[in-house]
Amino acid sequence: MLDRIRAIRQQKGMTLADVAAACSPPTTAQTIGRLETGARTLSLDWMNRIAAALGVEAGSLLRAEAASPARMIASHGPTGLRPLSAPHDVLPHSEIDPLARWVVLGIEVAASDYRAGDQVWMRHLDAGALAAATSHLINREALVPLPGGRVSFGRIVSISTDEERSLVTLLPSLVRRPPLRIEDPEWIALAETLVRAL
Repeated sequence: MLDRIRAIRQQKGMTLADVAAACSPPTTAQTIGRLETGARTLSLDWMNRIAAALGVEAGSLLRAEAASPARMIASHGPTGLRPLSAPHDVLPHSEIDPLARWVVLGIEVAASDYRAGDQVWMRHLDAGALAAATSHLINREALVPLPGGRVSFGRIVSISTDEERSLVTLLPSLVRRPPLRIEDPEWIALAETLVRAL
């Protein structure tokens, strides 16, 4: 088995030192580097510590040797397009956080910024997670259930919660409508990735 520590760390934008400091108890960047390269054995204890530091499940740190993940080989930045001197693995969200509940919105007809054939991958959040995640949800696109089994997709303008209820204000993205005020949604699916065929 080959470990995926480096790929997950890079995808989360963390340095070796960041992961080392986030471990409990903290360790050194050199130790994390040795675990990444296989110079040091990745024990079950180390898997659990590093997984917690990266915010993923321990099992997502491993992959079968036969697996061939996508590799990022080039980047477009302020100076233009350039090949990467050190290509790295790019893992889908479902592999980085396999316990998350992922749902997908399929776009069949072009609307707003979306083209026919687009897929919007979203993280499903239960109502109980709304109060804790409010600051991360504002100005993000989400799918929200409406009464009567309907749903609406749009940008979250505001969320107010108290002990008795929550109120989500959503500005629809796919149709021209005024903002919707949705009381006590059972869940919210937060848009995280757009998949678009070329």
